[in-house]
Amino acid sequence: MYEPYYGFSEKPFSLTPDTKYFYRSEAHTNALELLQYAIERREGFVVITGDIGTGKTTLCRALLEKTDRKTFAALILNPFQSEEELLRAILQDLGVVSRGEERQASRQPSKQELVSTLHDFLLSLVPLGARAVLIIDEAQNLPLPILEQIRILSNFETDKEKLLQIFLVGQLNLIPLLRSSDLRQLDQRVSIRYQLKPLSEGEVGGYISHRLAIANGARNVVFSPEALRVVYDYSAGIPRLINMLCDRALLAGYTAQTTRIDENLVVKAAEGLELKPLVRSQRSIFNRLLGRQRS
Repeated sequence: MYEPYYGFSEKPFSLTPDTKYFYRSEAHTNALELLQYAIERREGFVVITGDIGTGKTTLCRALLEKTDRKTFAALILNPFQSEEELLRAILQDLGVVSRGEERQASRQPSKQELVSTLHDFLLSLVPLGARAVLIIDEAQNLPLPILEQIRILSNFETDKEKLLQIFLVGQLNLIPLLRSSDLRQLDQRVSIRYQLKPLSEGEVGGYISHRLAIANGARNVVFSPEALRVVYDYSAGIPRLINMLCDRALLAGYTAQTTRIDENLVVKAAEGLELKPLVRSQRSIFNRLLGRQRS
């Protein structure tokens, strides 16, 4: 709606995990480099956690774009699957079977057949010097039988290395889930853990500028320093909330026919989204107290 006014080639604050908008904050850079290190070192189990909206799915997709030709990767975005469905999805993502082949098959292969097919494929990668990585997003929603199946897949190994690297990516409640008594064996196999933090207040401006630049705005859209502070106050640095706020603020700016987004437009956007401040900055507190004294 506002894209033509600002000259954007596309919506700069979409909620979709488009990797060209991936912003290398300190936390996101550390996470990406750690995952790349884990792949190079052939680490067996890796767990990445983060609050809702911190950019975990975008991180997963950014990692896939960094892998080389000798890395076969499966990205599972839907955790609500049966064991057979999960195995089929892994085989399809790895390129072992196609969806067309499954539809033409006279019968569905059993779970044991799927496991054997996966194992044979992983063994075939060894003489090629190749590797396979399984990334499961929203892993906090995985039921116990699926997590047990994943643990069994982690047993695929040679005398020297794991045949399948498994990255579990999920919200913060994935941590207590893995620490439960039922999953003790799996939790003990985790070699790398990392919690993805939101953006710092100082990174919010860079994040917004990065997305505006990617969208190729023909006009010079500016978020005032006060507006950036308000964005941080209402988002606490969570990228999804930043996107929602900035999208609505740009719409308010379009309505007001201005390319300068000030704090009033951001507050108006927050009110429209029914958001409450998640951070009370010292400056905001000071201004409110000063306003009371003057009144």
